[in-house]
Amino acid sequence: MSDAITTAVTQQLQGLIDPYTGDKMTAAKALRTVNVTDDRVTVTLVKGYPVGSVFEELAAQVKDSLQGLPFAERDLEVEIQQDIQAHSAQQGVQAVDGVKNIIAVASGKGGVGKSTVSANLALALAAAGASVAVLDADIYGPSQPRMLGVNGKPDALDNKMLVPMQNHGIKIMSIGFLVEEDTPMIWRGPMVTQALEQMLRGTAWNMDDAEVDYMIIDLPPGTGDIQLTLAQKVPVTAAVIVTTPQDIALLDARKAYKMFEKVDVPVYGVIENMSTHVCSQCGHEEAIFGAHGAAKMAADFDLEVLGEIPLELAIREQADSGRPTVIDAPDSATAKRYRDIALRIAGKLSIKKRDFASKFPNIVVEST
Repeated sequence: MSDAITTAVTQQLQGLIDPYTGDKMTAAKALRTVNVTDDRVTVTLVKGYPVGSVFEELAAQVKDSLQGLPFAERDLEVEIQQDIQAHSAQQGVQAVDGVKNIIAVASGKGGVGKSTVSANLALALAAAGASVAVLDADIYGPSQPRMLGVNGKPDALDNKMLVPMQNHGIKIMSIGFLVEEDTPMIWRGPMVTQALEQMLRGTAWNMDDAEVDYMIIDLPPGTGDIQLTLAQKVPVTAAVIVTTPQDIALLDARKAYKMFEKVDVPVYGVIENMSTHVCSQCGHEEAIFGAHGAAKMAADFDLEVLGEIPLELAIREQADSGRPTVIDAPDSATAKRYRDIALRIAGKLSIKKRDFASKFPNIVVEST
């Protein structure tokens, strides 16, 4: 009887779709065990993305799918665990010590709210149970120190590695920690790219013996030196494009997509920021910058619209205060949108090809 129940559970779950991967609930060997006793059936799934904030949702979905099966009066219990692995990046690019996956958040144009989106996505992943870091790659206009409420300068270890700053449960590195806030960075391209590499590889991301599951890189706008360095020397697992609905922003967002396409970095989708304006007095929502711009771009390039974030006063106030929406108003509708986008990115990444390079031993041939 237990074998029949195990088979029935397995077949039933193969037809269930995971809302965050878009694939079967059992994809990537997620169904680990079906344990059948005289009074209980325990189903254990292991997902490759953080499940802390959606455990109840996923468990309820699994239970609903299995309710019709004949368990002969046995109770049904669903356990969902997480096991976040490193996934493949561009070939020939050296991995970053202590970092499993790097997600680049890009925009073709400035002023579309990319840094605000980056901060909230990082906090959403951390709230879901992942180890997260943010690298502020906008050398000329670093904003993550203020958005994430971090002051001061990073310490240095004996090996001259920088200690990442921390707040809200995430690790942070930015050129903004190393210069005064009102000091302009009057640097040419080579100095900028060198600064990015030094922050990336000169920071002890795993100094507490905890690997970073996801690093969010907040890119500057455009397709210049920083973006080229990222493509050539940083192992980017995936990229997402942030745009507003208006045509002028979408023109540059398309260029950002084309850049990643040329350097073989997969783009997981488009986030439409400032999608609608929400009145702080009456709550009326209106598409003042146009409607469905990201959807049109996504359709042209066979991409997914990962989510739409409204333009509302609270988002700006929360970011300026160092407590972005996901932290300051975790129960708000906007925070839920950020969490959903973050988990959809992590879910899509979880079914990508794994990176086994770090598992291979170093082979040294010596003459005797």
